[in-house]
Amino acid sequence: MDKISITHVNNAHNDWLRALDFYKQEISILKKRLTEIGGKNTGAEVLKEVEQYENKFKVQADNIDRLNHDIRQNISNVENQLKEGNAGYIDKVLVAQHNNLQERYNTEEQTINDIRRNFNIFAASWM
Repeated sequence: MDKISITHVNNAHNDWLRALDFYKQEISILKKRLTEIGGKNTGAEVLKEVEQYENKFKVQADNIDRLNHDIRQNISNVENQLKEGNAGYIDKVLVAQHNNLQERYNTEEQTINDIRRNFNIFAASWM
């Protein structure tokens, strides 16, 4: 596809940013639950898993921040192109960037859902 409507791109960006904000908040909640589990269970096996989840949550929070930044940069690029008067469509360079961001967003969403699911199983066994 050579062109995408700026309205479509704008809607996608907004959806992604809202979802990333939600996931960032959710990671914060999961970290609190993890702290509670670590405080109640001091066995080596549990503490090892607690540390692994701490690392996973930090990595995902960092990934969210990077993706959020890149989406906002793409928004700025789209705005600049709109000012140039491209009849409501972005060019193929921005289409490629948009498609790359969509793939990254989908991957991040899947990763967070997998971590959440596995964490909830872990938490249920130790709370």
